[in-house]
Amino acid sequence: MSETNRKFLLAKRPEGKPDRDTFDLVEADVPDPGPGEALVRTLYLSVDPYMRGRMDAGESYAEPWSVGEPLKGGVVGEVVASNGADVEEGDVVTGNLEWADYVTAPGTDLQPVNPDLAPISTALGVLGMPGRTAYFGTREVAEPKAGDTFVVTGAAGAVGSVAGQIAKLSGARVVGFAGSDEKVSFLEDDLGFDAGINYKDTDDYRAALDDAAPDGVDAYFDNVGGEITDAVFSKLNVDARVAVCGQISLYNAEEMPTGPRKLPKLIETRARVQGFLIGDFAPRFGEATRKLGRWVSSGDVEYRETITEGLENAPDAFLGLFEGENIGKQLVKVGEREA
Repeated sequence: MSETNRKFLLAKRPEGKPDRDTFDLVEADVPDPGPGEALVRTLYLSVDPYMRGRMDAGESYAEPWSVGEPLKGGVVGEVVASNGADVEEGDVVTGNLEWADYVTAPGTDLQPVNPDLAPISTALGVLGMPGRTAYFGTREVAEPKAGDTFVVTGAAGAVGSVAGQIAKLSGARVVGFAGSDEKVSFLEDDLGFDAGINYKDTDDYRAALDDAAPDGVDAYFDNVGGEITDAVFSKLNVDARVAVCGQISLYNAEEMPTGPRKLPKLIETRARVQGFLIGDFAPRFGEATRKLGRWVSSGDVEYRETITEGLENAPDAFLGLFEGENIGKQLVKVGEREA
């Protein structure tokens, strides 16, 4: 075991888009676990768009980080030592932990990961928070059914790619917006979407939807917001359901655009627009993981991971989310299992 522990701190609050100066990599001794705690060596670290909001001082659904505070996110790691925690050395666990090589955490904050069920990295992706977000946002909020047209933005990402496949399993026609021809091919050829739209090569989103969703939109899973959402709203059918999961197009905005201006369409269609947080469904996480696990095992749901090597490159992996560099779940590989 290394005697040095690297970890990232929030160096300053970004104005607009973060950059490498937002992050401060520091070194310290490897910590000792206190009573009821375990020492965990990081194997995989998750970076997610919601973390951008935690870098600001303003109110949000996620508590902001303080400047000088360690950044935190989903981690899969291996227990190195246990001081009365309900885990043992060599166990693989997951939790919301610091961006670090090693971290101590109460055993109550750690959940077991079964390495025999699927690759352990999936506990941060299709079988973790992104997969559960897709599961509940699609099934409980957007509610696609056979014959519906379901549209999802950020469709090649960790959440959108799973949401579209779940909608497809319900019998819906699935249309996904993504940011490259490679991603559109991934949606159509690998995941079975009925149509993909490369928004970066599309000048008229409404016209693209006329082609891809000629019967209008019955269910919309929104990860992006902005002009694409404006176009989708114009195509909503009567009794459409909109699940607002994320608004990544606005996360780095220094001033919020004026709006919304599409609400009259909701009167006409009697559409329902509902924001949701995955924590709302915490008592049912086991249900989602079991169902997703069966779908992954059967091949009904496929997943992809984009993996960046090295803790020192975690900021680049995070910043790349806003450039659309990842397909599927973006992870940082920090270490290898030793057990």
